[in-house]
Amino acid sequence: MTGTMCFEDVMRRVEASRPCELTELVRGCDRHLVEQMTPIVRRESVSLDMTSVERIDAAGIAALISLYRIAHEAGNSFSVSNAAPHVAELLALVGLDGILLSHNANQ
Repeated sequence: MTGTMCFEDVMRRVEASRPCELTELVRGCDRHLVEQMTPIVRRESVSLDMTSVERIDAAGIAALISLYRIAHEAGNSFSVSNAAPHVAELLALVGLDGILLSHNANQ
């Protein structure tokens, strides 16, 4: 069974002093996402709803790859859904669209 988690909800769990906005997955908040999501992706398959994410950088992409690897090692799946066109374009540019983007994503 795959659960869907909203990026905004995950990042709201991080302390108020977090160095990032709820609309970006960039250096500084990448570590927080991995810390929050690691126990979850080890326990179950997850599709991370990225509707609110307007900006992603190399650190954010690395965080998604880490979560994918952790889930895969635990026998679970990890994907992202509802990626904004710019985010989906960047994932495609680095060759991760076929691995990370769920097939039902709104792109």
